[in-house]
Amino acid sequence: MRLLIAVTHLLGTGHLSRALALAEAFAACGWRVDVASGGRPAPHLETGTATLHQLPALASDGADFATLLGADGTPADAGLFAARRAMLTGLLDSLRPDVLITELFPFGRRALAAEFDALLERARALQQPPLTLASVRDILAPPSKPKRVAETEQRLLRLYDGVLVHSDPALIPLEDSWPLTRAMMPLLRYTGFVVPPPAAPDDGTDGQGEILVTAGGGPVGRPVFEAAARCAALGALPQRWRLLVAKGDAALADRLRALAPPERLLVEPVRPDFRALLGRASASVGRCGYNTALDCLTAGVPSVFCPFEDGKEVEQTIRAAILARQPGIATLREADLTPDSLAHALQSVLGTRIPPLSPASLAGAARSVEIVEALLAEKTS
Repeated sequence: MRLLIAVTHLLGTGHLSRALALAEAFAACGWRVDVASGGRPAPHLETGTATLHQLPALASDGADFATLLGADGTPADAGLFAARRAMLTGLLDSLRPDVLITELFPFGRRALAAEFDALLERARALQQPPLTLASVRDILAPPSKPKRVAETEQRLLRLYDGVLVHSDPALIPLEDSWPLTRAMMPLLRYTGFVVPPPAAPDDGTDGQGEILVTAGGGPVGRPVFEAAARCAALGALPQRWRLLVAKGDAALADRLRALAPPERLLVEPVRPDFRALLGRASASVGRCGYNTALDCLTAGVPSVFCPFEDGKEVEQTIRAAILARQPGIATLREADLTPDSLAHALQSVLGTRIPPLSPASLAGAARSVEIVEALLAEKTS
């Protein structure tokens, strides 16, 4: 069996990370997997045994997802979009996958509707059309206009066989963030959360009892890192702080180190053993993206989430509000983020472990394979 996943990450790399985790789960079950990636290259992500096809890259202009930039940072032109469409449909023609998955579309990525529609229409026209599925995370940005809901419904009913929802409906049902219609509901297949395999046990002690801070690179993470460093300088909490800053932010790292003495604050590049550090920490501070939130939930570490909410971004705010219903989790809006407010939020969760998620809730990648294979058996029977 062969699977083609089409994904474009525009700001962070969470969408691609989740797509690659799915790809690896299918590959582990003997599938040949191809991933067409339309965002900027992300060499820090492992592709595993999947074949990665890099489209001409796009990125958003910050949180403005309607303004797309090419690899050189200038606005994308018609030629770039045409090249992407040609490569996508060409991959479909040459690979002839048994299953086609579009990540986020048609619920999002409306700025790329032309290329997704071209891919989907070409798939539908094949003599043996692939099983076609959408793949979405737990929280979606609500549609800005009522007509978006109707457009999404029409595409789903005409071009798709189902929707893989990578969430646990007992914790975060999709309708908490997106106005599902009655016609959409039968297409939903909840998989559980897609998470990497558990961190291998080790005898390390780095991070033991510390407050661990990760918040992404560039302007996305800077407010959180700076509030954390200033909080460390206050000495309001006895724990040492460890800030994991993106490798490309050396200037920011130097500036943060100057804010507090080393016995209170350690600033270092993002580490591959991040999840092991998380398991040894007293508490975690960070944004509230899908992967970050699940890492904290899986580790059971008390957490303060500071959701990213620039522009029209509401996904992380919604997720943080839902998760804050759990013991051991606090949320702090960026407008309210100060060293004092951060210290207070941490004091409210320190010593309280997050209730662990069930193994079924964390088996989203493997469960996705099971669901797809069952749907494919139905389609070909």
